[in-house]
Amino acid sequence: MSTSTIHDIGYRHYDGRRNGRAYVLRSLYVHNLRAAFGLGRPARAKVMPFLLAAIMLLPAAGSVAAFAFTKEPDALFRYASYAVIMQVIVAIFLATQAPVLASREIRFHVIPLYFSRPVGHLDFVLAKGAAMASALFALMAVPVTVLYVGGLVAKMPDSGEQVLKWLGALVGCVLFALVLAAIGMVVAAFTPRRGFGVAAVIAVYMVSAAFVGAVQGIAEAQTNFTLQGWAGLFTPFNLVDIVQVRLLGAQSSSAGVPSGIEGGIVALALCAVIVLGSIAVLYRRFRKAGLS
Repeated sequence: MSTSTIHDIGYRHYDGRRNGRAYVLRSLYVHNLRAAFGLGRPARAKVMPFLLAAIMLLPAAGSVAAFAFTKEPDALFRYASYAVIMQVIVAIFLATQAPVLASREIRFHVIPLYFSRPVGHLDFVLAKGAAMASALFALMAVPVTVLYVGGLVAKMPDSGEQVLKWLGALVGCVLFALVLAAIGMVVAAFTPRRGFGVAAVIAVYMVSAAFVGAVQGIAEAQTNFTLQGWAGLFTPFNLVDIVQVRLLGAQSSSAGVPSGIEGGIVALALCAVIVLGSIAVLYRRFRKAGLS
């Protein structure tokens, strides 16, 4: 006697709104931006990014307090110099958070799940890169804005000039964020384990800074200031600082910068090459991971 039964379990086609590519891209971006600050994850994931953000804010707040007390303009940090002065904290933030965005899905082999849906490889890369750059921009731009607003409240002279300097510093923060995110994401994407990724990003930062510092020191000792300036192209913080000095009119925060506007144009072109090159490398990396 047959005991088979057919059940109507109610499967039916989806007839709702299809949000399309823009919605997917925005969702990926928001998800990764939240991940960069540990939001939506356990409490221990929030400790490092928010601690580093607080450390970034402290010197700016102290500088504003010193200016309010002394009324000396030199008590305020220069807006465009803040990221260079605090570059160690920025580098640590990049090293700790880039592996979260770039290597976690690779390590746990979930990239194919993303691409089993209508998620383009380029969309995936752009969302992650934009999220990392946005997190870095917020890390640097908030203290710079605190300096600007604090200076206004404390009656900083030449407020019109301060607006231009502040806006120029924000443009510099955008460049810092794009270049650093590009480098950090590429390094982290090829080191699936987070500990190795952190060490690799820090190593790239320290080796490039040490090498350029040594070359610039030797060049200065030999009064070869041309070499000293061009050597700055090979470390990310000096590279963007060259653009700020030669194209945005900021004061130099580096040991040396190339002379003339040509140096700024070359530095800006190199920034573009780094960003576009990182997108191409990440595209190939995630596409290959998506096939495994």
